[in-house]
Amino acid sequence: MRTGCIHSSSRRRQQVSDRSDRYQTRLTEPAPHLERTDPTVWGRITSPELTGFDANGYAMIPDLLSPDEVAAFGAEIGHLAADPVLYGDERVVVEPVAGQVRSVFQVHKLSKPIAELLTESRIVGLAEQILGSAVYLHQSRVNYMPGFGGSGFAWHSDFETWHAEDGMPAPRAVSLSIALTDNFPFNGSLMLMPGSHRTFVPCLGETPDGHYRESLQEQRFGVPTNDDITFLAARFGITQFTGRAGSALLFDSNLMHGSSNNITPFPRSNIFLVFNSVENALDEPYAAPRRRPAHIAAREVTPVRAVPEAVAALADQAR
Repeated sequence: MRTGCIHSSSRRRQQVSDRSDRYQTRLTEPAPHLERTDPTVWGRITSPELTGFDANGYAMIPDLLSPDEVAAFGAEIGHLAADPVLYGDERVVVEPVAGQVRSVFQVHKLSKPIAELLTESRIVGLAEQILGSAVYLHQSRVNYMPGFGGSGFAWHSDFETWHAEDGMPAPRAVSLSIALTDNFPFNGSLMLMPGSHRTFVPCLGETPDGHYRESLQEQRFGVPTNDDITFLAARFGITQFTGRAGSALLFDSNLMHGSSNNITPFPRSNIFLVFNSVENALDEPYAAPRRRPAHIAAREVTPVRAVPEAVAALADQAR
């Protein structure tokens, strides 16, 4: 049994090394930034809110949820954070210092309302316009940033991680962050570099085995250097996603973004959905020893709304 595992792992590494990799990262020496050759918009944009997506790499959508929906989903995620059954579940990530719930992954399998929300045209339709194909759910989670203790995230590109650690071939994925609380400039709201999605930044360092356990609290591998961020900030500038609860941010998988700590009394929370094109399904990791768990990187490529029965089954799995 032991020998078979080693042989399988060796064969997997050989398969990875034989692949063409246009976005090499987790290197031993610094490498130049790569200008993106893949499109940003693969389909046809019909929603006016998405007009600037190609140039900026993101779009802000006000009032995606109504006040009543914000209240209902706010109560829903509050129940999840307080559910004692979920404590100790590998899908729950806690703050490294405050000890409060930071994220709950695979939330569409824990919450029927969220499972149903993501299949609606106003949600999944945004991703389909950008990605130009049917899409599946690569990742879902709820993010909590409590007041007086919510820690931020270093500058990073999601695609760098999804490529290196999950085997996502191309940056043909988008994230939708739906605010359930007001996003102020001072409570850890997401910072963005407009246009940075067109530049891929190779990162340094070999990915440790099981890195995802630490990276979900504090990422140390797959992050650009201070010199990288200084260069990008001078080239692209920095803006923030701010707005009232119910607004949303749709952004490209390679957009450079990050957030600071929340030292205010005002908490921040959001529903976070990642849609990947069915034509961009995951392969083996490009720069990690093994796959991450399915609750972080789904490998079941079921279009979100292509098969009504599958969608119904997805919602039925949730409580």
